[in-house]
Amino acid sequence: MPRAVDGTKHKDRRKKILDLAKGYYGRRSTNNRVAKDAIAKAGKYAYRGRKERKRDFRKLWIARISAAVQAEGLNYSQFMHGLVLANIEINRKALSNMAIEDKTSFSALVAQVKVVLGK
Repeated sequence: MPRAVDGTKHKDRRKKILDLAKGYYGRRSTNNRVAKDAIAKAGKYAYRGRKERKRDFRKLWIARISAAVQAEGLNYSQFMHGLVLANIEINRKALSNMAIEDKTSFSALVAQVKVVLGK
C-alpha cells in the first residue's frame, strides 16, 4: 500500500497560514514555520489592539468634552458630577459629538448643569 506523500489537508493548512501571512517581510510570508509564529504574534497584537482602541476613544471623548466645558467655565469633573445630579444620562461619545456638531444644545446642557450645581 503506497503512502500518501502530500495530502490536501497538509496543503490546506499551509495555504491558510501563508494566506494570513501575505504581505509580511521576508521568510515570514513564505516559510510555513516562521509564518506560523508571525501569525501567532500578530494575533496577540490584534487582540490587545482591540482593547486599546476602546481606551483610546474614551480618552479622546473626555478630552473633547473637557475642552468644550472649559470654554463654558466649568471643568470636566464638575460637569460630569452635575449631569449625575441632574439625572441626565448621556454617554461620553454622544456628549463629544454634541460638543463638536451642536454647540447650542451643548451650551443648554451646560446651563442645566450650572443650575443644578448652583453656579
